[in-house]
Amino acid sequence: MTATLVAKDLAAGHGDRTLFAELDLVVAPGDVIGLVGVNGAGKSSLLRLLAGLDQPEEGELRLSPPTATVGHLPQEPERRPDETVREFLARRTGVAEAQATMDTATQALVDGAPGSDDAYSESLERWLALGGADLDERAEEVAADLGLTVGLDLPMTTLSGGQAARVGLASLLLSRYDIFLLDEPTNDLDLDGLERLERYVSGLRAGTVVISHDREFLMRTVTKVLELDLAQQQINLYGGGYAAYLEERERARRHAREEFEEFADKRSALEGRALMQRSWMDKGVRNARRKAGDSDKMARKFRSESSEKQAAKARQTQRMIERLDVVDEPRKEWELRMEIASAPRSGSVVATLREAQVVRGDFGFGPVSLQVDWADRIAITGANGAGKSTLLAALLGRLPLDSGHASLGSGVVVGEVDQARKLFHGTESLLEAFCAAVPDTEPADVRTLLAKFGLRADHVMRPATTLSPGERTRAALALLQGRGVNLLVLDEPTNHLDLPAIEQLESALDSYTGTLLLVTHDRRMLEAVRTTRRVEVAAGRLTEI
Repeated sequence: MTATLVAKDLAAGHGDRTLFAELDLVVAPGDVIGLVGVNGAGKSSLLRLLAGLDQPEEGELRLSPPTATVGHLPQEPERRPDETVREFLARRTGVAEAQATMDTATQALVDGAPGSDDAYSESLERWLALGGADLDERAEEVAADLGLTVGLDLPMTTLSGGQAARVGLASLLLSRYDIFLLDEPTNDLDLDGLERLERYVSGLRAGTVVISHDREFLMRTVTKVLELDLAQQQINLYGGGYAAYLEERERARRHAREEFEEFADKRSALEGRALMQRSWMDKGVRNARRKAGDSDKMARKFRSESSEKQAAKARQTQRMIERLDVVDEPRKEWELRMEIASAPRSGSVVATLREAQVVRGDFGFGPVSLQVDWADRIAITGANGAGKSTLLAALLGRLPLDSGHASLGSGVVVGEVDQARKLFHGTESLLEAFCAAVPDTEPADVRTLLAKFGLRADHVMRPATTLSPGERTRAALALLQGRGVNLLVLDEPTNHLDLPAIEQLESALDSYTGTLLLVTHDRRMLEAVRTTRRVEVAAGRLTEI
């Protein structure tokens, strides 16, 4: 069915901090609305409100028709213990919940409960609309089409990151919701997966709201952009696609700055005039007092009238100042100013693999030979599950080889942003985890560094595992600035980063002079970051292109 979701005067916040207020939004059939804003602006919070998972502080939501289904796909798919791939797909598509509701209604029908006929009919209709009748058959077909070779009865927790990403994409392709709310669906997808997702989202008749920091994906799919502007405390809805949004936003910001500067110049000029007029008036009064004994009545009258005129002019100027339409100065946006601290250069040979081979179950990596030299800047690409993360682990000596040889060169100091951001997943506070990684840095200096990356007092004492994915990524990037490195290893560094931070990372990489290993599916980043070599990984083998 076609459905429309209407949000009116929504407000949300964290504690005493307001995220947004008076937010209005209509999600109509065929809309693909890109939800953008810096990390912490409230994008995921808004998506949860639209999904009915959280309650707004103010405002209301209306779904037309009320029986329409709303699908919320979160940023990090929850992998539950012992849940199979098949069960995960049923849960993410809403079929599992609809099945449970229908089972309850069936039992009520058997028991002859009042109203059970209508309840059963409604639950059956919902189950059918969500695709419950043929989900298993469709799941097998989609899995095969995506190249997902694992059995659907395997536990989700046994899958690699690449396999889990394909299952997440499969859950979306199998979904039949009336409204889609997608939180970072592009994370961890390879280029083939991104193209499939783009085709799917572009072809949806259902209204869709999507959070993504993949600039190319936004450019190709969205029809409108809703911006949560944290710096200006504004909510702006832009018609047209992502390119039109960028142009209109830049124009609006330029006009806001020009309007403020015009107002500030006019006010400054009037205030200067008023100050001069008051000075002239005060001078006239002093002269009149000094010459109070002057017997020339005409002179005294002239001086008195002159002072009164200056006073009148000063009052008139003050009224002009008061009548000015006040234009608030645009708030300066917080900007990540990122640098990558360099360690002294390593030896000429940074890392080597010779006939390296790893076998893990059905997956075989190698035999692979690769030499990384000082100042190489290597982009590593390939499909999910092809072996890119295995290659990095083997090069860094973290993965035992079944055969062959791996070595790091002399003087190599590794700085890494791994795909899972493992360093900041523990129960210790962010401050404790970070200080353990830079033991020679004082806690006060660590706090200052983290603050530069938008991680302030309310972040540093929280358990690291409670940080959002974007906050963990910022912490990992801060670590690169906190200690010198000469081999930088970035595995999907743009996942969960907001757009300004991605651009800052690209700028920092441009000025970084050491050795770089970059794994990314971000098409804009592959174009923006200067590389000297490119390696394609496919089925556990390497090809230099």
